[in-house]
Amino acid sequence: MNDPQDPHASALGYEFEVKEQDRWLPIANVARIMKMALPENAKIAKEAKECMQECVSEFISFITSEASEKCHQEKRKTVNGEDILFAMTSLGFENYAEALKIYLSKYRESQSNRGDNQQARPNSQGYGASAPGGATAAGASGFQGGESGGLAEGGENYLYGGQGAHNGAAGEPY
Repeated sequence: MNDPQDPHASALGYEFEVKEQDRWLPIANVARIMKMALPENAKIAKEAKECMQECVSEFISFITSEASEKCHQEKRKTVNGEDILFAMTSLGFENYAEALKIYLSKYRESQSNRGDNQQARPNSQGYGASAPGGATAAGASGFQGGESGGLAEGGENYLYGGQGAHNGAAGEPY
């Protein structure tokens, strides 16, 4: 992973150097997400955080590369949510794609409501209470549950589709 070139960029004809710090998610954000999935008293080794940082960053690059290729073939320059969902499905991550379709729908609904509210209140900023399922802004790295802990109405975890295991299979929850 110390290769300064993005391997996916060369396939698209781009030549640029990507700094390691720009290629990986901030380790503090990765650690915070890991802690949310573990019991309160659990400890996480530095090596585990670094490994997860590398894995999730590579996963994001993998999905984004596939979505970018679709855009390139369709002669578009902007990757959108549907492109990401298409990439996840075509790469075998259907279980995640289904949960993210629900999230994307709720997110867009909240954004349209937010736009209506901003016309009435031009000084409103950020997610506020209009984010889907009570989520609050978690910075550039990901999702964070609000008062409802990221659960949609009725207690269903909309981000993970109410499924117990990380891959949608039956099993122990996180």
